[in-house]
Amino acid sequence: MTTTELAPSTTGAPARPGLTPAGLVTVLLGAALPIIDFFIVNVALPTIDADLHASTATLELVVAAYGIAYAVLLVVGGRLGDSFGRRRLFFWGLWLFTLTSLACGIAPTATTLVIARAAQGAASALLLPQVLSIIQATTSGEERSRALGLYGATGGLSTVVGQLLGGGLVAADLFGTGWRPIFLVNVPIGLLVLVLARRLPESRAHNPLGVDRAGTLLLATTLLSLLVPLMEGRALGWPVWTIVLLALFPFSAAALVHVERRLERTGGTPLLPPSVLRLPSVRRGLMVAIPFFGAFGSFMFVYAMTLQEGLHFGPLGAGLALTPLAVAYFTVSMLSSRLVARYGPRVVPIGGAITAVGMVTLLCTTLAQWPHLTVLDLAPSMVAIGVGNALAMTTLFRIVLSHVPTDLAGVGSGVMTTNQQTSLALGVATLGSLYAALAGSLGSRDAFALVIGLIAVLAAIVAITGRRLPDPRA
Repeated sequence: MTTTELAPSTTGAPARPGLTPAGLVTVLLGAALPIIDFFIVNVALPTIDADLHASTATLELVVAAYGIAYAVLLVVGGRLGDSFGRRRLFFWGLWLFTLTSLACGIAPTATTLVIARAAQGAASALLLPQVLSIIQATTSGEERSRALGLYGATGGLSTVVGQLLGGGLVAADLFGTGWRPIFLVNVPIGLLVLVLARRLPESRAHNPLGVDRAGTLLLATTLLSLLVPLMEGRALGWPVWTIVLLALFPFSAAALVHVERRLERTGGTPLLPPSVLRLPSVRRGLMVAIPFFGAFGSFMFVYAMTLQEGLHFGPLGAGLALTPLAVAYFTVSMLSSRLVARYGPRVVPIGGAITAVGMVTLLCTTLAQWPHLTVLDLAPSMVAIGVGNALAMTTLFRIVLSHVPTDLAGVGSGVMTTNQQTSLALGVATLGSLYAALAGSLGSRDAFALVIGLIAVLAAIVAITGRRLPDPRA
């Protein structure tokens, strides 16, 4: 995504119109749909499994395919908006998101659903970067601050809506369609936003950055060669192609580094600029973000699976059990900027420590009360996990971007979000696969307890390594 501002007119032409309140509502609705879809699918996974006879490895792909496609194409989507018009790319991204949501909702097989989810992630990569770019390009001063605050609130609110809406739609089993309405509901909403989007102001960057085709291709190869074997290898008995892909991973990663360095030396702007990655705030922030987002992605997957398959909560019960986390996250994220202003980078290790305490509390509660756990039993640990995640996540974004040059702010945001989505997918691929492997032999309770213990360790690592982060206030 990019934060390039519109320069003043030098030709005497009238300035482009700003973003009206209706326009802001439109772009925020467009931003909410992909975020809701990331969370809404978790509570539907067991129902998808029962209907399409999908393996746990395939269910992991249903989650991760979206994140991988989004991570690979995010920066490309932002640069295309700069070049061809942000409203135009918002419109086409939303149109493709609506179509791919329909494809997900009518998918006849698990494989078709995985492919449709990957296409939906690609559409999100075209859509979401335009939201911040439109806000940045068409607002200023206090108006921009309010718009960005509402954008942050939209993300937190979308997590709450995703959990409850997903559970409610699956439990309602509308017309016997089971899990399918969680995707089909996007179609009428998407069409409505498409009508509203026609009134958005258009904007472009004056000096748009080109698309790094080689870097994009190598990043996709690197992610797929690592994540697909990790998710599918165990379930398939490690066929030759999974070993070949894993062997390809280090070579692809090395080629990516080489190509990005060479492009930057020759004056280009690579997908993942080495000069930006070398900044202490970016380098240290991303190193903390990897275990943080890996833990969060695996937790959301494993928790939703355990609630329904191990505890038989059902989709609505699973949504309700996740709601205290989402509400706590939303509430604290609204206060995080004040906390950072007062306590600086210490907010991240505090958030990691609170998350670790929440995971340990969840572990002890699970072992002590299984299989008679209720939503109320789980609520204290969920609140702690929500608070800890809100403190760490929002502050990590601020730290990573704090010392990135203004003209590369969009590139820095793209690097951070690419790291976020990749780490989320990696968490599902590793700890999600571990849970699937152990659940058959140890049972849901012990498999869940072991994975939650490992997630608590990752949260503790965030608490320890987060102490070395630079101060974003400097």
